[in-house]
Amino acid sequence: MLNCPRCHQTVDSQAIACPYCKFPLKAFGHPGIPLYQAEGEEYLCNNCLYHLDDTCNFPQRPYAKDCTLFHDQSEPLVPHSTHDTNHHSWLQILKFWFSRYTILWLFMILILISFLLSF
Repeated sequence: MLNCPRCHQTVDSQAIACPYCKFPLKAFGHPGIPLYQAEGEEYLCNNCLYHLDDTCNFPQRPYAKDCTLFHDQSEPLVPHSTHDTNHHSWLQILKFWFSRYTILWLFMILILISFLLSF
């Protein structure tokens, strides 16, 4: 549950608009896409990463008060992982390979058994 930014009533997180004041909370026609909204007289574009690197194609740029494309410039585009992916043990690699290619290794075992039976 979250609060409506306009009337501060408790609103369901899946709501497209506030049931009390009808303030839009999600993008129209796209309930899964959040609608970012500026607070006060500030424009969203002033803090948007896409505006700063000039890749924004939003029609209201640079004066957007609400936007579905907004990404705060202080946050990374891709979150940092908590573990180092370059140092995997051989056991982890084998476990991953066996789980990923189960049918393949079962087929190879079947071929190996047939060769052993033929000798």
